[in-house]
Amino acid sequence: MKIACVGGGPASLYFSILTKLVDPSHDITIYERNPAGSTYGWGVTYWDELLHNLQAADPESAREISESSVRWDSWVVHVRDRATVRAEEGEEGFGIGRHKLLGILTERAASLGVRVEFSREIADEDELAGADLVVAGDGVNSVLRERHADHFGTDVAVGRNTYIWLGTTKVFDAFTFAFVETEHGWIWCYGYGFGKDHSTCVIECSPATWQGLGLHEASEADSLALLEKLFADILDGHPLIGRADADGSAHWLHFRTLTNRKWYRGSLVLMGDAAHTTHYSVGAGTALALGDAFSLVNALHGETRLESALARYERERKSAIRSAQKAARYSAQWYENLPRYVNLPPMQLFALLFQRRSRLLPHVPPRLYYRAGQAAGHVAGQLWSLRGLKRRLGSKAE
Repeated sequence: MKIACVGGGPASLYFSILTKLVDPSHDITIYERNPAGSTYGWGVTYWDELLHNLQAADPESAREISESSVRWDSWVVHVRDRATVRAEEGEEGFGIGRHKLLGILTERAASLGVRVEFSREIADEDELAGADLVVAGDGVNSVLRERHADHFGTDVAVGRNTYIWLGTTKVFDAFTFAFVETEHGWIWCYGYGFGKDHSTCVIECSPATWQGLGLHEASEADSLALLEKLFADILDGHPLIGRADADGSAHWLHFRTLTNRKWYRGSLVLMGDAAHTTHYSVGAGTALALGDAFSLVNALHGETRLESALARYERERKSAIRSAQKAARYSAQWYENLPRYVNLPPMQLFALLFQRRSRLLPHVPPRLYYRAGQAAGHVAGQLWSLRGLKRRLGSKAE
C-alpha cells in the first residue's frame, strides 16, 4: 500500500513503524507541518502496561524509550501547609520528554524506510490523491477531519477549568500534587519528572480563581512570577518555564474533550487526538494514541478489504477506549468540584483523589464514601488473609 500520514506525532510515527515491521514493502510518507525538532509541550506520562506492549511490538524503540524515561512509584500530596502524604503504589509511572519521544520514533521510522517530510502542511486529502490510505494524525485541530466534520460527527465538550502546561528545572522524584488556597479560591498543580533536569508542571484552577488572581490579563512573565510564588514550597526556588503566544500572553487553555461518531471516510482514517481526547488528569493520551496505532495495523493486516479493515479498527478501538474516556470525564469533574473534597482530613483527601474516576463518588457524601471504602478494603483484606492461610495449611498438609 501507499500510505500518507498527516501529522508527525506519536500515533503516526508508531503506526508507520509497526506497518513497516509487518510488511517492509509498504510505501509510507509522514507529512509534518512543523520544522524538524520543534514540538510543543514538556513531558508526557505513561504506565508500565504500555511499556510491556511496546517491548512486545518493537523492542528496539521500546528500549530507547525506557532508557530515556524517568520512573516513579510514589505519589506526594501537598495541601496548604497542612500535610504532605506520601504513598507507595504497586504500579510504576513513567515520564519522557515529548521532544525526546518524537526523536526516538522519528529515527526508528526513518531507519525502516519511512519518509518524514517536515515543514509540509497538508490542508486537503486531495493533495494526496495517489495514496491508498490517508491517516489523519494531525491532532485535536485536525484540518482533514474538520473538512468533513458532519460526516465524522465531531463533538467537542469544553471543560470549565483553566489550565496551563509548564516546565520547571525542579526535578520531582515522585508524582506530585499541590493544592494552594488563595483569597480567590483554590489553585493546584500536577508535577512529574521527565528528564535528568526538567519536570512538567500543569497548573489548573477555576475561572473565578483565574480571574480573581488576574491571570486572565497577565503577561506570561507576570503569570509565571505569580505562580512561582504560589507554589514556592514545592519548587524550592526553581523557575517555571512557559511558551508565550506571539503577543507575549500566557498560554492558558480550557481542555476540549473531542469525540467522533465515525472514524473513517473512504480511505481517510482518524487516529490519536484527531479521533479522541481524554482529560490530561488521567495521563492516558500518549498510551491511547499508540494504542490506536496498534489497532489500525492489526486491522489492516487482518482484513482483505480496506473498508472492512477501517470498520474493524473503528469498532474495536471505540470499544477499547470507552472506559478511559469515562474515567477521564469523572476525573475532570472531580477537579471542577474540588471544594467538595479539599477540606477533608489529609488521608481522606488523598484516598478520594485516587478514587476520582469513580462514577459513584460525585453522588455520595465524601466522608461516607471514604468510610465505605475503608470497610470494603478491610473485608477484602480479611478474605485475602483467610485464603492465604488456607493455602499455607494445605501446602503443609501435603
